[in-house]
Formats: sequence, C-alpha cells, structure tokens
Amino acid sequence: MTRRLLVIGIGAGAPGHLTLQAIQAINRAEVFFLLDKSEAAAELVAAREAILAAHRRAPWRVARLASPKRRADPHIHMPRIHDGAAGTPARETTYRADVADWHSARAALLAPLIEAELPEDGVGALLVWGDPALYDSTLRMLEAVRATLPLAIEVIPGISAVQALTAAHGLVLNEVGAKVTLTTGRRVLEDFSRDGGTLVVMLDDGTGLAALIAREAETRPAGAPPLHIWWGAYLGMEGELLMSGALAQVGPEILRTRADARAARGWIMDAWLVRQT
Repeated sequence: MTRRLLVIGIGAGAPGHLTLQAIQAINRAEVFFLLDKSEAAAELVAAREAILAAHRRAPWRVARLASPKRRADPHIHMPRIHDGAAGTPARETTYRADVADWHSARAALLAPLIEAELPEDGVGALLVWGDPALYDSTLRMLEAVRATLPLAIEVIPGISAVQALTAAHGLVLNEVGAKVTLTTGRRVLEDFSRDGGTLVVMLDDGTGLAALIAREAETRPAGAPPLHIWWGAYLGMEGELLMSGALAQVGPEILRTRADARAARGWIMDAWLVRQT
C-alpha cells in the first residue's frame, strides 16, 4: 500500500476557479496539507478554507506547518558576474542553489508530517495556487519527499495567474504568429525583446517592472511603437487590482499602487504582461 497525494491546482484565489476535476479531487482527500508562507498566511489560509467550504461535501482535516523562508537574492537586476566555468554566471548558480536548499528544507518538514497524518493507504492533498506546473515549487519539493517516503502523486491542473490576468483584461495571450515568453521578475531585462511577441512576467517584486520602465525611458528607439502593459494583483480574490495602459505612463502608477497594496495587506501576488501596440 502506498500513500497517495493529490496536488490540486485551485486557481488564482476564487472558489469559482476550480475545475470539476479539482472538486472531485478535493472530495477524495482525507487530509489537506498546508505549508504557510508567513507574510500571507492568514489571508491565504482563509481563502483555502473558503474553497473547501464551497466545494467539500464532508468535514475535512488540515495538517499545517510554517514554510521555511527562502533567502532573497539582493542583486536581482545587477549585471551578472561569471565564475569562469563555461561562462556560467556565478550569481545564477548561487540563486539556483538557494532555491534547491529551500525546496529541501520544505521537503524535510513535509515528509514526516505526511507520514504522521496520512495512513499508508490514505489519500491526502495539497492545494496549490494557480497551476502546479507553472512557476510553483510543489512538484519539485515532492520529488525530494519521495526520496525518503514512498508516495504516489497525482496532479490536477488549475487556472493559472496568466489565464486569470488575460481573462480579467479581456485579452488574447498571443498575437497572431507571434511568440509568448514567460519569465520572472529577475530576468525581465534579459528576456524582453522588441522583435515582437508578448512577455509575461510572474514572481516580480516590483524591481523587474521598475528596471524595464527605466530602460525604455533611456533606450527606446526613435519611432518605435510604445510598450503597453496589463497588470493584475490578487487575481480572483477580494480586492483584485487591475491596471493597463502605455508602460511609460501607467508603469510608475502601477509601482505605487503595488507598494501601497503590499503595505496595506502585508503581502501581494501579481502578474503582468507587456507588448508593443
């Protein structure tokens, strides 16, 4: 007998984001495991509980622990320094190592919790924001868990922040025949290109957007079409924020709104996309 863990994508925060498959999975699980990030713990736990209350047909049990914090990269948009090993950036290597350490630390906490709370033939679940396969660490973390604890994993996809963002703005993600690039805030300047297409940015603390605004002000070619941005925070949740417009005009206002919202709520989850118009 092997423990089974359902990794359920729950969308961007609204109970209505759940698919029928996700609702069925929620009703198969015996216990739900929560790894709380301290800056958003109370509100995100409440959102999960609202989802369970809306869709769970029987009482549920929660096993909860605090997630260890990952060390922040203090040089997100500074020029990279190479370590001489086939041109590999030393800072990038350090960043990847820090993330791997964070995943290992989370797995070390989760494995004994699963073993203690879930019978060998039981079914548990992790409720994952958005989609488990898109910029989320859960599946990587569970691979580390499986190194010490036999565990069958079943993944249920969810509505991602990218889908929630484009739907909220009434956008088609891609332009006809053009590429779509998904990246993180720390790689905005590397991955943005004026050769067409859409750049979608997740996991930005605001410095990626600020860096792009500054570079556009300094280096935008004469006569080049302006960049347009579509931004959203707390997508699907109470207090959702949406802004769009020319990057040069709206970008600084987005940064101010983002800072104010983070200060007021103590946390923020947002995403944005840019392309030429």
